[in-house]
Amino acid sequence: MPFADIIGHEHAKTLLRSAILQNRLAHAYLFHGDDRIGKRLLALRLAQTLLCETVSDGRQPDACGTCRACQQVDARTHPDFLVIEPDQEMANPQIKIESIRDIEHQMIYRPLIGNRKICLIDEADRMTIGAANALLKTLEEPPDHSLFILVSSRPYALPATIRSRCQALRLTAPAQTQVEAAVILKRELPPADAHFLALLSDGQLGRALECDLEQARTTQKEFAAIFSAKGLQSFSTVLAAAEALAKGDRGPEAFDWLLRWLRDILLIAVGAGSDHILNLDQRAGMQALAEHIDIDDLLDLIGDLEKMERQAHRNLNVQIALETILLRVRQLLTPPGTADRSR
Repeated sequence: MPFADIIGHEHAKTLLRSAILQNRLAHAYLFHGDDRIGKRLLALRLAQTLLCETVSDGRQPDACGTCRACQQVDARTHPDFLVIEPDQEMANPQIKIESIRDIEHQMIYRPLIGNRKICLIDEADRMTIGAANALLKTLEEPPDHSLFILVSSRPYALPATIRSRCQALRLTAPAQTQVEAAVILKRELPPADAHFLALLSDGQLGRALECDLEQARTTQKEFAAIFSAKGLQSFSTVLAAAEALAKGDRGPEAFDWLLRWLRDILLIAVGAGSDHILNLDQRAGMQALAEHIDIDDLLDLIGDLEKMERQAHRNLNVQIALETILLRVRQLLTPPGTADRSR
């Protein structure tokens, strides 16, 4: 059943099913939460449930997933199901006012087949000001037969007037064990690889299901070499690595992998188990580093790195930032009493 194939989000599914049973669905919903955790899929399944041609048993509203209406929703060809999303041809994808006005015109008319006309607005936070203002007029006086479902990973970027006219459902990432189970089932991978992808994706199930495992493992080994004692042994190796990464436009990727690597060392230093350690194959070396590290200094470094990661797409000199952070890592991880750190 469609609702059943959604991993996690049990609270949201229960609320939506209860609203359907009691005929108390809101005229507009805002599904928000982290990227790629199933928000859009939940919206699609809700649309299928409301438009399904198969009669529900009345206790657990759901869609069959196989009737013509369910298949049309999946294919975006159902006449009572409309989808708006950013124009991906644009350098900065946006939802323009013309798209909203077109939907407004279509939503006025009664459904052609079902009992409702449903509009899904994906990445709703990418609406232009004009588009948001146009939608607001419809949300203030929605047609009785209409249902709007806004999906966003950045709800704070939506005007407060839009948010206030939607019933918000905050979705959280599925548990790590749920992601692992889904990867094992859907990708038929061994538990060790599923565990790795679940950690790498930070609970983003969509990312875990689509990630190129071989490429991820290769990248992991590449950055492990850069962050190793040999990779950080001298100024020249650090500067060369920073230059190569910056020239390859790999700054954000480098910040991400370094952050994960430092967090692993922190987890080991505080005696955490292996369940949340991404770089398990390097645990022995990390254990040696964790034994002499100053945890306060490590936390400061992680905090500064997180700031750099957020600024990596802005006006940041990535090469200098990488040089600075890698030299700090080198200094922090060099055991006391070893040879001159400055060489």
